[in-house]
Amino acid sequence: MFDSKIFYLTVFALVCSTLARSHLLGAPAELSGDELDKAVENLHATLAKLATGDGPSYTATKVLKASRQVVSGILEKFTVELSNETGTKQCDVQIWTQAWLQENGTNVKIQCEGDDTNVDSTW
Repeated sequence: MFDSKIFYLTVFALVCSTLARSHLLGAPAELSGDELDKAVENLHATLAKLATGDGPSYTATKVLKASRQVVSGILEKFTVELSNETGTKQCDVQIWTQAWLQENGTNVKIQCEGDDTNVDSTW
């Protein structure tokens, strides 16, 4: 009887530790390594495309934090330092991509510290 309690307690502890380490589906995941590199490439490409239209011309000079979340598409969130002709600012950038949409499949939002105007562009 005592041995079976220890067995079940051990199994319970293993299951709990495994669940604690696993990533929850749909929850944001911090990016590192190759995933971070790919996300930063997407950030640079998105900022370049934004600059070709009526949007501002920003260059990401430093990525402070990046995450990805699978929602109706892929939502990448960045905390970055963006620079333009007036200087460098810390900004939050969100890129929401719904690849299956032929039109309006990408939405970009940029909010910078000390800036009253926010960018919200869709293409």
